[in-house]
Amino acid sequence: MAEMLPTFCAPNPDLQAKALKIWLISAEGGMQAVAEKVPQAVKIAELGRFRGGVGQVVPFTDGVLVGVGAGDDPFALGAASARLPEGLYQLAEPPEGEEGYLSALGWALGAYQFGRYKERAAPPTLMVDGAIDLSRLTREAAAVGLARDMINTPAEEMGPDDIASMALAVAGDHGATVDIIEGEALETGFPLIHAVGRAAAIPPRLIDLRWGPADGVPITIVGKGVCFDSGGLNIKPGGSMALMKKDMGGAANALGLAQMMMAGELNIRLRLLIPAVENAIAGNAFRPGDVFRARNGQTVEISNTDAEGRLILADALAYGAEEPPARMISLATLTGAARVALGPDMPPIYSTDEAFAHEVRAAGDRLADPVWPMPLWRRYEDYLSSDIADVNHASPNSFGGSITAALFLTRFVPKTIPYTHLDIYAWTPKGRPGRPKGGEAQSIRALYDVLAHPLSP
Repeated sequence: MAEMLPTFCAPNPDLQAKALKIWLISAEGGMQAVAEKVPQAVKIAELGRFRGGVGQVVPFTDGVLVGVGAGDDPFALGAASARLPEGLYQLAEPPEGEEGYLSALGWALGAYQFGRYKERAAPPTLMVDGAIDLSRLTREAAAVGLARDMINTPAEEMGPDDIASMALAVAGDHGATVDIIEGEALETGFPLIHAVGRAAAIPPRLIDLRWGPADGVPITIVGKGVCFDSGGLNIKPGGSMALMKKDMGGAANALGLAQMMMAGELNIRLRLLIPAVENAIAGNAFRPGDVFRARNGQTVEISNTDAEGRLILADALAYGAEEPPARMISLATLTGAARVALGPDMPPIYSTDEAFAHEVRAAGDRLADPVWPMPLWRRYEDYLSSDIADVNHASPNSFGGSITAALFLTRFVPKTIPYTHLDIYAWTPKGRPGRPKGGEAQSIRALYDVLAHPLSP
């Protein structure tokens, strides 16, 4: 599965004369800028009502006009790669520094097409400026493409076994090892993962990938891999079930982040844990009111089978903590409450290490990969109280739903381990430049940046 085709190339003096020039035009400059820079395009720009707005793309004989609006969308060039035909293009006036890099990345991400079931046209190619770090561009575009591909693939072909196959393929590319615990073998050591996945035709799995030098900084990443969420016996209404192929978006993003870390050869001893299940309905499905003893010994009362993601994460987090890493991070499409609070574009980030959360936020702001720090407000732990068990896994009220989910997860990570959780949406509901509608990578470029360049103590 490799839908992210090469859409950029290094500078080549022999091909420069053949590359069509792309002119980036702001809304402020508008037609005056067109008249000054490319007077031969004025007529067609007027016919196309070009005003320099984001998303406006007007080809003409000698090149292409691309609107960048107010200049606050670093991926504006992605509108061109999504619409232009196959061919070689080059920016007439490439932006410098990080702005130039993000523009090139926007081109690559805008050219993404999910072609597994529908034939797509060959994408255009951008000859990038010589200052662009092509290895970084390739690494980030490939990771985003991997996450998008996995999320866009229906559950029929992206079940727990398929996620395991994807992890094995990525591991094989980078010399990592993978252990997989499957089906009934999970019942004793991982009762919550087993309970959530036991009703499905394809057995649940816990995927355990390891990579990196023995003296590297130990980092453990956990990704929620619910391949399809029917809601279980608390069955979702049809409309809410329509997008549930994306409920493994945490696993897809975690695997994309792991792939970046390995490709970047970071001095990190990486461990990636993915509990992969389908939350199905059958005679042996787990029930509201059931109580299970989690891997770390806590008893957990089930109040709603549609809050299954935190259950499988709980066992995986507890398992990861048994070999204490320097830092543990989880990625999950966990709550609708996060979307109510912050919308689809900006995942909340929770952390027992607030400085780390703010580092990730700063990196996200700089890299157009936004997150927003949210509080682990301990007062709300009362919402998870149970009369018959150590904890109820979901609150009976709707207050602070994303916060209470994060609080539940912290119970399975010892306080001695810095723990960070991101409640991502992993989906773009309406396409924009560089962000086509569909599965999306969120927060992994920001996380990579912070993990690759940790601040000194």
